[in-house]
Amino acid sequence: MTRHVHLTDEQQDLLDSTQVLARDILAPIAEQGTPGTVNRPLLRALAEHGPLRTVFGDEGVSAMQLCLLREALAVHCTEAETALAVQGLGSFPILTAAAPHLREQWIPRVAAGEAVAGFALTEPSAGSDVANLELKATKDGDGYRLTGTKIYISNAPDADIYSVFARTGDPGFRGITAFAVPRDLPGLTGRALQLVSPHPIGTLDFQDVHVPADHVLGEPGGGWDVAMKTLNLFRPSVGAFAIGMAQAALDAAIEHTRTRQAFGKPLAGFQGVSHPLADIATQLHAARLLVHNAATAYDTGADTIAQLSAMAKLLATETAQRAVDLAIQVHGAKALEQGHLLEHLYREVRAPRIYEGASEIQREIIARALYKN
Repeated sequence: MTRHVHLTDEQQDLLDSTQVLARDILAPIAEQGTPGTVNRPLLRALAEHGPLRTVFGDEGVSAMQLCLLREALAVHCTEAETALAVQGLGSFPILTAAAPHLREQWIPRVAAGEAVAGFALTEPSAGSDVANLELKATKDGDGYRLTGTKIYISNAPDADIYSVFARTGDPGFRGITAFAVPRDLPGLTGRALQLVSPHPIGTLDFQDVHVPADHVLGEPGGGWDVAMKTLNLFRPSVGAFAIGMAQAALDAAIEHTRTRQAFGKPLAGFQGVSHPLADIATQLHAARLLVHNAATAYDTGADTIAQLSAMAKLLATETAQRAVDLAIQVHGAKALEQGHLLEHLYREVRAPRIYEGASEIQREIIARALYKN
């Protein structure tokens, strides 16, 4: 395993031990799951062996810890990485903004992998432009009635609890309220969606779903702040997920080109093969440092976090796409066989350039910061 000189011994140990865990324990459990469905044994293993306990520890998880966990898991088990990330994303609004009785009801179960969480923000007409979401929450006596549809919600429709964002007021950011919505409330249904890379993801349909007033997360009209607090913590680590996949692809390409013979010598002996890999290694190293810089900015309260997180996600996810593509190119047709590591990564690597802010949105955030002053 590579030693990163900018990491502390504790951070390096977390990275290394989590890679071993992903390879030896979690990957076999992931392989036994059904693609496209929630793998509850995998979540329980993430709790039993530490990663979920780190996310929900008494001291709170840092952005850097999230980055190290997600990178390490992604190198050997993307399914475990996604399960950890979505569990954290879906429950963080409850952890930070719910009434005490809701936190006590749900967070211990989520942290133990006994309950599954989902983050319900995206809608059919509100993807990147989430401030214009339309799911309606109408005040009704001692609660609210929710009506509308969410789409591309990870762990839907099988999660046990959702952090849901709905409109309670005027158009725009300040008309949004966050709710903790258990799956078993009457009127809440959903269906699974099949994507290029099978994940537990689907739609949620709200038909006059009554949610008690004490299930509001934060203040009425404060849902945008709840969502952004969650996304700001998790966004740098999307880049870490991409870095883990890129590292796995690069490692596979190096091993293959070192041993594969063509025209009387290893592929590594051809500059047309080795130099593009050198470029990817350089870009990957730069992306990792930028991701860690963004995480440090979040953890220290720097006012540049939005710009740095956008830069980190943009560079890391775009670099990972190139890394996987190049690794396939140097492997040839065998990398496209179903079940090959690179065939798996080729399907997995595409989504991070879209979710939690597409690359185009990240460029817009960066550009606005350049001209802010």
